[in-house]
Amino acid sequence: MRDIAVCVNNDNENVTIYDTIDAIKEAGFKNVFVQWYDENWEVSQEEQVKYVKENGLNIIFAHLGYQNINDIWIEEETNIVERYKNDIYECYKLGIPMVIMHLTSKKIVPPFGEIGLKRIKEIIEYAKELNIKVAFENLRLKGYLEYVIENIDSDSCGICFDSGHFHAFFEDNWDINCFKNRVIAVHLHDNDSTYDQHLLPFDGTNDWKNIVNKLKNVNYSGPVTLEICYMKDYIEKMTLKEFYQKGFEIGCDIAKMFD
Repeated sequence: MRDIAVCVNNDNENVTIYDTIDAIKEAGFKNVFVQWYDENWEVSQEEQVKYVKENGLNIIFAHLGYQNINDIWIEEETNIVERYKNDIYECYKLGIPMVIMHLTSKKIVPPFGEIGLKRIKEIIEYAKELNIKVAFENLRLKGYLEYVIENIDSDSCGICFDSGHFHAFFEDNWDINCFKNRVIAVHLHDNDSTYDQHLLPFDGTNDWKNIVNKLKNVNYSGPVTLEICYMKDYIEKMTLKEFYQKGFEIGCDIAKMFD
């Protein structure tokens, strides 16, 4: 059976990040991904990684921040390439083998083109030198991810398929088949199709048999990675420990669907 992984989520409500990591460990997860957002969190991202490792959890990738990511497509000078190279270097020092990036933010974005592509290639080449893979996430706008993947043929570059974005932003109408053999990471979570809610799989209206079949068809072979969040209704229904226990059980169920 495939490995099961989960996000160490800083958006969990009414709990500390230490509580989250403890609950993840107790639920049976052995693999996690971390949020490397360069935010002024009460517990820094570096301290979070340290605590994750002290608990014997393996970090499969870091989700990098996306502040001002739209600047990557503009003609004006920007420090965004250096910022991402610095984040990738920090992940390299911590032994994290992959990073997840966005290509856009929000609905109003400069058009994709050679300027952004050149910057993205520089980021990927730098990551390749450090033996780190870069996966770009499917977001709310079509075209950007397709443009980048079509124009960058590198073993160090692929996509991160996000099931929540697929359902809420594209109404399940997005051709993943054009990314065959390029899906190297996933974010699996659910919603009711109205917005990105980060629910436990099967708590929304996503068609999970369809999602698994799509991932099998593009030869995704990695972990079942959940990007779930303990908030709102979950707080009233279950403890943090119960939330991650249920998440682990669901992750195992999805893993069996791949067999």
